[in-house]
Amino acid sequence: MDDLEVLFEFQKEGEATESEVDQAYALTLEKIEDLEFRSTLNKPEDEMSCTLEINAGAGGTEACDWAAMLYRMYLMWAEKNGYKVSLLYEQSGDVAGIKSVSLEVDGEFAYGMLKGENGVHRLVRVSPYNAQGKRMTSFASVFVHPMIDDSIEVEINPADLEWDTFRSSGAGGQHVNKTESAVRVRHLPSGIVVECQQERSQHMNRDKAMQMLRSRLYEKELEKKRAERDKIESTKMKNEWGSQIRSYVLDDRRVKDHRTQYQTAQTEAVLAGDLDGFLKAFLMWDGSGN
Repeated sequence: MDDLEVLFEFQKEGEATESEVDQAYALTLEKIEDLEFRSTLNKPEDEMSCTLEINAGAGGTEACDWAAMLYRMYLMWAEKNGYKVSLLYEQSGDVAGIKSVSLEVDGEFAYGMLKGENGVHRLVRVSPYNAQGKRMTSFASVFVHPMIDDSIEVEINPADLEWDTFRSSGAGGQHVNKTESAVRVRHLPSGIVVECQQERSQHMNRDKAMQMLRSRLYEKELEKKRAERDKIESTKMKNEWGSQIRSYVLDDRRVKDHRTQYQTAQTEAVLAGDLDGFLKAFLMWDGSGN
């Protein structure tokens, strides 16, 4: 701001051009908007990495294909923003696409940036799987959890855990299907189930599954606090199956977030990972993360 004021004085005295002042003004405005946006990421969990889970809704192949499209969208967003992504679990669709997939997005403020993606995502398009070329609607749910580290304690009683092992499926080379290295753990009091097949050894998968479980339990506590606030702020949309947070209408060239009302006609760019407009609109709409 000080530099801009000095430059403006220079311009009045003929020592700087109007275009130089305009350029400095645009840069200053960009910095202020970025600072305002960053100030919304003020919760302890916002700085953390996160797990992102995508589940196909009802609708068979069409819904599984939509889940795979979302998977690609988030991978490309993470790549563009310098985040490291690890595949934790994947269940392929019967014909095509993905029934369910879990990712770890590693990097500063990954959870803070992606927490607004929690909810149901709706796709409307002329289906490539429909012989009559009909317009179809598909749903997929997205869940984002902070990947807590050792700075946050979550106590888990080993007696409350039920473990299973199974053979990994999907990509991973020859080793992945030979041994029962994949693990599944159920937390009996909460009913939370976590599966992990990322690592080559069962022991490493158990460690990763426990970290994921601690993160989910921590997120559950956050949800309780958010629910208490929601009783007061009852106008906000609930995150339930069937109340979609965002619609992607491809033939009308429109992607719209139903909470913030932010929308764009750049459907291809959005599906290629250009999500920053939606992410920032959510955080500026409600900095508390609800």
